[in-house]
Amino acid sequence: MTGNLPKPLKKQREVLYMPSTGHSAVLGTAGSGKTTLALYRAAYLSDTSMPHSGRTLLLTFNKALVTYLNYLKPFELRNVQIENYHKFARGYLHSRNKMPSSNGVSSPDQRIIYIGQAIKDVATKSEPSKFFNRPIEFFSDEIQWILCNGIETSEDYVAVERTGRTGTNLSRKLRPVMFEILVKYLELRNAGGNLYDWDDIAFHARKEFEADVSERYYRHIIVDEGQDFSPEMLRSLVAAVPDNGSLTFFGDVAQQIYGQRMSWRSAGLNIPQTWDFKENYRNTRQIARLALAISQMPFFREIPDLVEPTSPAADGPLPTVAKCSDERHQIDLAIKVANANASTKSVAILASFLSSTSAT
Repeated sequence: MTGNLPKPLKKQREVLYMPSTGHSAVLGTAGSGKTTLALYRAAYLSDTSMPHSGRTLLLTFNKALVTYLNYLKPFELRNVQIENYHKFARGYLHSRNKMPSSNGVSSPDQRIIYIGQAIKDVATKSEPSKFFNRPIEFFSDEIQWILCNGIETSEDYVAVERTGRTGTNLSRKLRPVMFEILVKYLELRNAGGNLYDWDDIAFHARKEFEADVSERYYRHIIVDEGQDFSPEMLRSLVAAVPDNGSLTFFGDVAQQIYGQRMSWRSAGLNIPQTWDFKENYRNTRQIARLALAISQMPFFREIPDLVEPTSPAADGPLPTVAKCSDERHQIDLAIKVANANASTKSVAILASFLSSTSAT
C-alpha cells in the first residue's frame, strides 16, 4: 500500500484480514497504531478487486479527527467515506425525512434552557426537596447518561445500575423524579421544534434503522476510537450494516468519555474474538510505566477489556507527577509549568472535556 501511511508491523498485519462479515474488535493502548490499522482495514474492505468489496464508512467521534484522517487519506481509500458519527446519524435521518431542514438538533444553550425549565416544572408539582437544588450540570449529565444508554422507561431506569455515575449519588427513590425531568425536557424540546439533541440522535437513528427494511447503504462500517462512542451509537451502527457486511471496532476501552464500562453484548455487538495490541510505538518506557500504574488504581480495576501496554523500548526522562490540594491549585500549577517551558518549547495543556457538545 502506498500513500502517507506507514507499513503495518508484526501482529498489525493480522487485523487487515479479519473476517469480512460480522463484528470484530481491536483493542490497544495509545500509540499502538489503531488508527493506522483502521485506515488499512477500510482500504481492504473497500477494495473493488475483492469479493467482499462494498461501500465502506470509517467513523470517528469528533470532527478534528475526521480532518486528520482525511489528511492522511491515500489513494487506496478513494472508496471510503470518513465522517464523524453525528454527521452520519443526522444525514441518515435526513434521508428518511426525519430531520427538519433547520433547528432539528437543539443547540447546547437551548438544551440547558429546556432542562432548567423542566426542573422548575417538575419541582412545582413535587414535594419540596433539596434534590432540585443540585447544579444544572448534574441534571444535564444524568440526562445525557440516560439517553446515551437508550433507557426508555422509568422502570428500566430505576432498575439499572448507574455504571460510570458512581461519583454522583442518586438514590433509587429519586430516579422516578429524575425521569420525570427527562420526560418534561423532551416535551419542552419537541415543542420548541427541536426533535433531537446530540445525546439522543443515536437512539432515534437506531430506531429508524430497525424499522428500515431497505438495502443498507454501507456494507462495512469501521469505528475508530470506539471507546468514545456511547452504547446507543454502537447499537445504531450494528443495525446499519447488512447481514453480509461487517462492523469493526478499534478502541482503547480504558479511555472512556461516557464512563459506561459496557460489555460487548450490551452494546449490541457479537465479538467472538478480540485482537489486543500492547506494543506502544509512541511513548517512552517511563511514560508507559506511569500509565500502567495509573490503570491499576482502584477507579480502573473493574473496567473490562483493559489492555495493559508492553513497555516500549524507547527511553526517556521520568515524567513529573504533582500532587495538588484542589482543582484551583492544579490549574494554577499547570499554567505556571506551561509558561516556564513556553519560551523554549511548544506546550500543550490537555484536560478532560465531558460535555455532550464535544462532538460538534
